[in-house]
Amino acid sequence: MSKIDYKKELGLYKPSATRVSEVRVPALNYLMIDGVGDPNTSAAYRDAVTALFAVSYTIKFALKRSELAIDYGVMQLEGLWWADDMAEFTGNDRSRWQWTMMIMQNTVV
Repeated sequence: MSKIDYKKELGLYKPSATRVSEVRVPALNYLMIDGVGDPNTSAAYRDAVTALFAVSYTIKFALKRSELAIDYGVMQLEGLWWADDMAEFTGNDRSRWQWTMMIMQNTVV
């Protein structure tokens, strides 16, 4: 069984530092959790990240042991950040920031 490396296979996670390039992003599957608060102090943020990795590794090993026998590296954490009031965002009031944390999942299933 060979291990799938989605970072290399998709070509989306290591852009050139010297040139601009256009990429086509395929439909991808993600586990996602939404929340609010400072990522440095929020228990909700910490719990969300812990849950995302726990479920991602559970899925990975379940697929590896299944009859599909698919092995792949769990992807890195990605996040979207925003605030309803941009002054809170640009003013760095992280307690009011909203976020969606996510980890890409295997695209075969």
